[in-house]
Amino acid sequence: MGNIVAIVGRPNVGKSTLFNRLTESRDAIVKEVSGVTRDRIYGKGEWNGYQFSVIDTGGYATTHEDIFEGEIRKQVEIAVQEATIIVFMVDVMTGIVEMDEIVAQLLRKSKKPVLVAANKVDNTDRIGLSSEFYSFGLGDVFDLSATNGGGTGELLDEMVKYFKKEDESIREEDSLPRIAIVGRPNVGKSSMVNALTGQERNIVTDISGTTRDAIHSRYKAFGFDFLLIDTAGIRKKAKVTEDIEYYSVLRSVRTIENADVCLLMIDASEGIQKQDLSIYYMIEKNSKGVVVIVNKWDLVEKDQNTMIQFEKILREQLAPFNDVPIIFTSTISKQRIHKALEKAMEVHENRVRKIPTHQLNEVMLDIINATPPPAMKGKYIRIKFVQMLPTHAPTFAFYCNLPQYIPDSYKRFLENRLREKFNFEGVPLKLFFRKK
Repeated sequence: MGNIVAIVGRPNVGKSTLFNRLTESRDAIVKEVSGVTRDRIYGKGEWNGYQFSVIDTGGYATTHEDIFEGEIRKQVEIAVQEATIIVFMVDVMTGIVEMDEIVAQLLRKSKKPVLVAANKVDNTDRIGLSSEFYSFGLGDVFDLSATNGGGTGELLDEMVKYFKKEDESIREEDSLPRIAIVGRPNVGKSSMVNALTGQERNIVTDISGTTRDAIHSRYKAFGFDFLLIDTAGIRKKAKVTEDIEYYSVLRSVRTIENADVCLLMIDASEGIQKQDLSIYYMIEKNSKGVVVIVNKWDLVEKDQNTMIQFEKILREQLAPFNDVPIIFTSTISKQRIHKALEKAMEVHENRVRKIPTHQLNEVMLDIINATPPPAMKGKYIRIKFVQMLPTHAPTFAFYCNLPQYIPDSYKRFLENRLREKFNFEGVPLKLFFRKK
């Protein structure tokens, strides 16, 4: 286990603001409304040569009015168990309230080192207001302004005293494949993560929009080792009615841009929707690997041809790029969820595959000579050389005398032959034609 810092406290004391400052990111959504953060969110920080992971948690609450509060409380308790050290955030403007006492009691039971961070000391008039927090009996109290960074240096100096110097796991994670689960709200993305990891890592309810941040989980089992990322559901812009959801969707889009492979999850009981196709085109545009997951397959009435017919219709709708694996799953019964992972890793291997230039030319020039491009305006097009470019996604350059006259139909022909000969299932290809 590496160096892990968990930031806990009641709702709306500034935990996500401190998380963003420690990780030098904007990964956690910040808004002056309680309950914005729900799941635990992981980030990475560094101070004085020490590397560490930071966990942002939802505000700890004990009332039962909100369906999410019990789940948020569970997430906080798991984060406390995982942590090396805990930062307990309180608010100098409100002083000690009943909920702070409840959190302090939980932390005393944990037997973990705790640093009390008295937040919102944003000016000199508020210095000294934090003295009442010593009554928790949890040790030193640090004046802090998470908004402008005041006091974070002193907090970090104390924090690193509990750390091991090296955390190789953080560096190792940077090189792992990143597999993102994306789709519309309430199709089962968080349930998939929980089913795969065997933990209640992400909050699951029947309410769409439960997940708000992109949540990373390292999956290391059955010979797999990668980062699994759960995202907020992506809806049409017209249906996004609140700021929080807007930022959630923005993070999901950014996750697609940073992922290696996307598991696009659709609801089997509803079939593929226009918004599913929009997400699919977004993945293709960013040249990411893709596996289509048809979830909730257990809810569909089936005969021996149902799956074949469903897949046929699906591929027609995904055209022209329909060379993608389609897996039918149920996160409730865990049906074929590991097959989805196997396919995701195969697609990742397809995406990073490099084909030697000599092999590429041997195969493709024979095909081109047998079926040359059609003549245009009485001129013959001659493709003389093919090269795979050193890019993140598979990209090919075809060198010819008249690149401007290559018709789209012939470009599709060459792409299909590349897929046929070298297996690029699930990976969008880019073809460029250059003058030789």
